[in-house]
Amino acid sequence: MRVSITQIKEMKQKGEKIAMLTAYDYSTAKLIDEAGIPLILVGDSLGMVILGYESTIPVTMDEMIHHTKAVVRGATQALVVGDMPFMTYQVSFEDALRNAARFIQEGGAQAIKLEGGESMAETAKRIVSCGIPVMGHIGLTPQSINQLGGFKVMGKTPEAAIRLINDAKALDDAGVFAIVLECVPEPLSKLITEKVNTPTIGIGAGKYCDGQVQVISDLLGLYTDFVPKHAKQYVRLSDSIKQATADYISEVQTGTFPTEKQSYAMDKSVLAKLEKST
Repeated sequence: MRVSITQIKEMKQKGEKIAMLTAYDYSTAKLIDEAGIPLILVGDSLGMVILGYESTIPVTMDEMIHHTKAVVRGATQALVVGDMPFMTYQVSFEDALRNAARFIQEGGAQAIKLEGGESMAETAKRIVSCGIPVMGHIGLTPQSINQLGGFKVMGKTPEAAIRLINDAKALDDAGVFAIVLECVPEPLSKLITEKVNTPTIGIGAGKYCDGQVQVISDLLGLYTDFVPKHAKQYVRLSDSIKQATADYISEVQTGTFPTEKQSYAMDKSVLAKLEKST
């Protein structure tokens, strides 16, 4: 039985912290699902860490659906959230609902995530009213990176902080089941968390959120282009992968791989017949 949005909401009420990770493929999703992660986000961050784009902006719906399908096949317990890519929900409600439905029908996700506060609250509300759970996302919204002028902490001035509080309240009223707070000062994220009934999930927003989300590639030390301040590398698999690759190259070149252990034998009588016939 998969984790439900009701269970996620109840975790806030019970004071239980919520852990969420991104995943983009079957194998990773299977492993973190078996480890007990309750929430998996198929983030449009795959554009940078999987597809090699400079930002999340070029990511398409077809790419997101492709990766969501793989994650859903790998995760049987976690609630899987599909991240709505740039300009798939901003133009019209019809576009937003059509693309949200694709995540559910084609991708097999149980919910979708979209960026924006007050400006997207009505869209979120209407998607929820059609039976599709929505996760909100405010603060640093990567799809607006050109407008924001780069990756930076949001809500540092009184005016900006009030806007974020109003954004959170608007999404709360719209019926979203969770709100991601990205790159928000810890005192402000604490205040927002206290003011809304919806669980807050922080990334670079401090310890007072109801939960935390990290990009799996950061957590595992796989993405080496840059490491955000708010990320913690629990292991550096990039080093292990490079060393294993170097060892493999060396063994192939010296003839020490493959050994007899990695080779398949043939019946001697069959081999003898082949040698005679050729």
